[in-house]
Amino acid sequence: MITKREIPIIALIIAVISFSVALSSDLIGNWMIIFTILATVSLVILLNVFTKKIIAYFLDSEIEMKIWETTLPLPFGKKLRNFPLGGALPLLSKIVLFPFKSFVWMGSLVFDVKPRTFRAAKRFGLYTFSDVTEYHLGLIAASGILINLILSAIGYFAGFPLFARLNMYYAFFNILPLSELDGNKIFFGSKIMWSFLASLVLIGMLFAIFIV
Repeated sequence: MITKREIPIIALIIAVISFSVALSSDLIGNWMIIFTILATVSLVILLNVFTKKIIAYFLDSEIEMKIWETTLPLPFGKKLRNFPLGGALPLLSKIVLFPFKSFVWMGSLVFDVKPRTFRAAKRFGLYTFSDVTEYHLGLIAASGILINLILSAIGYFAGFPLFARLNMYYAFFNILPLSELDGNKIFFGSKIMWSFLASLVLIGMLFAIFIV
């Protein structure tokens, strides 16, 4: 389900976020911590990606993951286009939030969606309508948030606090209604759905920060 073009992108984000989380740990002579963080971050991101791809499939669509990019203003009216903001923010956030251990920016991957070729024929019998609506985009994005919330609860009750926290952090940063992040897709797809998920994430974040 993950394409060849997506593999290096997802691997890079996993490596960057894992490194950022690991900066708060005592890594001297302890390779097990590095492996644990890498494995945990990989599970958090990959399960999110696979869930969204499965939901997209059932909506007769395909999604492709990419790094969140933006355009940065430069002096003299110039602009830096396609800056990989999703790759830079985990490291920058760790500098600012260094005392907060594993709390780093995790909203790094976004997705493009396109309808599968038989979408219109399957539903209407004619190739007259094949667009994926904002509501469909919201459903796909919401599935990723929801799976991370579920995994966070499972991690907590199973006794894996790092897995629980990172799933909650991933859901938190991706529910933000910014640019191309999942939260923006959910917000414009259904404000009720966004409000419900955002409330769950906020409750989970308070629990993760003060209890887990």
